[in-house]
Amino acid sequence: MMESDANAVTLEKEIAWFKTVLAARCDIYFCREGAVEDIRTLSPPDIAAEQSEYAQLVREYAMGFDERLVVILALLPHIQPHVLDTFLLNNQETARGFTEFGGWKGKGHSGFLPTCETAVFILAGDNLAKRFEAMRLFQPDHYLSKQQILKVEHSASGEPFLSAMLMMMVEYLNRLTLGRHDKPDYGTNFPAKLITTSLTWDDLVLDPEVMDEIDNINTWLRHSHTILQQWNLGRNIKPGYRALFYGPPGTGKTLTATLIGSSIGVDVYRIDLSMVVSKYIGETEKNLANVFDQAVNKNWILFFDEADALFGKRTQTSSSNDRYANQEVSYLLQRVEDYPGVVILATNLKTNIDEAFARRFQTSVHFAMPDADQRLRLWQGMFASSRLLAADADLAKLAESYELSGGAITNAVRYAAIQAIRMKRDVIIQDDLIKGVIKELLKEGRTL
Repeated sequence: MMESDANAVTLEKEIAWFKTVLAARCDIYFCREGAVEDIRTLSPPDIAAEQSEYAQLVREYAMGFDERLVVILALLPHIQPHVLDTFLLNNQETARGFTEFGGWKGKGHSGFLPTCETAVFILAGDNLAKRFEAMRLFQPDHYLSKQQILKVEHSASGEPFLSAMLMMMVEYLNRLTLGRHDKPDYGTNFPAKLITTSLTWDDLVLDPEVMDEIDNINTWLRHSHTILQQWNLGRNIKPGYRALFYGPPGTGKTLTATLIGSSIGVDVYRIDLSMVVSKYIGETEKNLANVFDQAVNKNWILFFDEADALFGKRTQTSSSNDRYANQEVSYLLQRVEDYPGVVILATNLKTNIDEAFARRFQTSVHFAMPDADQRLRLWQGMFASSRLLAADADLAKLAESYELSGGAITNAVRYAAIQAIRMKRDVIIQDDLIKGVIKELLKEGRTL
């Protein structure tokens, strides 16, 4: 059976149970004859032996009656929206919908969309004690929110807490319907991109001192639980780890961050600063919150490239713009410090980073320009087969004569390969490599 078919079989049972509970709640609330006394006598279906994604999720979190009902309620607008048409009834006394049903209107969807009030009505009716108990389901520390299964979103400040929109996160929507375990999509609501590499640590050429610092990060990722929990140091040490990578472009900062993730089995997301920074007040913080909120329980590594654009030094407050810019930095400082995973900031110049951040780094790693020996290793690493090189190609001479970063060497080799193809040669000659080197030097404003 396909995963989507298995999901459908399980969800059909869950929806049938939801319909029964909803009908019972309405019978109780409107004092209809024959109503059951308590909706919790209507037990959810037994799906313990089923292998659908929904059944696995229920078992993973040991979901009870309330959690299962809330999850299926948030899922219904996507799979069987007509089930919620019951809530479109008008109150004859007020000539409008029932306030106690909650709900919100979408821009394109004509049906009923649930709020937290909708869930609380089904679970508790107008019983205050039970309503207060049900409200715990929507607190930030509940696993439904912490694990990013559901999203509770307020459309405006100051409105009642339960008027918040109740939504299923896209990641879990795809999992519970199509059986797909998708990564978050890059876009305006998630300005970060998953970065990967086919390279290994053997392809990275760094000083031993740098590799020692990288090993500290790897050790923390592998053994932070031991340090914080088993050794009971979590009382004084925060769970996150913050590192600053600084040095010239092309010296391996991004590759190192990516390799840390791949070696530990942790996703690395590079934050797109062009989509984060906004001229509108409050938008930069909101964009960053989207990233941190989704990452907080995923154990991701967050990688801020060219970080001085966000984490630059605060200025003297001579205008409202300066004050707002400083507020941005303060907000960033708080979110980075509270993030329980690894945050890596990369910059070309360490002096550009605000001192308040610098003081909170667990490590600062300097990625220096490679020396001649390291450059030779980089040149040699570019050619898996020496048959690609003509007899006149002298990598040792190139390494000795030209001070280039690893990124620049890669670009020079790319240029030389293109030239060889254009000239219908199956080998790369020294002249091609030198021309590629010259192009890289000119880009940096240097000459031979």
